[in-house]
Amino acid sequence: MGRVQAFETDRVVRAALGVFWRSGYEGTSVPALESATGLNRSSIYHRFGSKRGLFDAAVRTYLDDVVRPRLRPLLAEPVAPEAVVDYFTGLRDALARTGEIQADSGCLLVNTSGAPISRDAAVRRTVADYRAELRAALGRGVDARFPGRAAAERARLADLCTSLVVSAFALVRVDPRSATGSLDSALALLEA
Repeated sequence: MGRVQAFETDRVVRAALGVFWRSGYEGTSVPALESATGLNRSSIYHRFGSKRGLFDAAVRTYLDDVVRPRLRPLLAEPVAPEAVVDYFTGLRDALARTGEIQADSGCLLVNTSGAPISRDAAVRRTVADYRAELRAALGRGVDARFPGRAAAERARLADLCTSLVVSAFALVRVDPRSATGSLDSALALLEA
């Protein structure tokens, strides 16, 4: 008979996610993960195979619990014309709330893209896929907002909006005012 899992995997992954999000993969020690999850090293390694296995699970949870719910209105059928403005307004509000993880730590995947772990092919692919998912969702939002504009113009606007989101996530840890300013710029473009 197999060993009974004495912990709830989802709770452990969410606890680890907070540590990875704040400290990054390289900055997260196994003792910090033990403290956050309540598991000892052997239990972490037994369930996830390695620190990296737990990180990969945390990234999946981040995408499912943080990223995709915010993008969901941009993926609806049909997309409401105001959905892309609502996305930027909500993201701006989240990044302006000092003391909350998104405002203090930005985006786990944008942060990861600048870290040594990004040299790993699977991590690069995950970050690239995230950026493509973000761009596709924003593209749908821009299309719904400006259906009468030329396709090339809408594509440029969606590319610019995507870049402004990534910029905001990259800046929020060091210059919150510039981060929210990037999102204000996107909102101004979407109100034009």
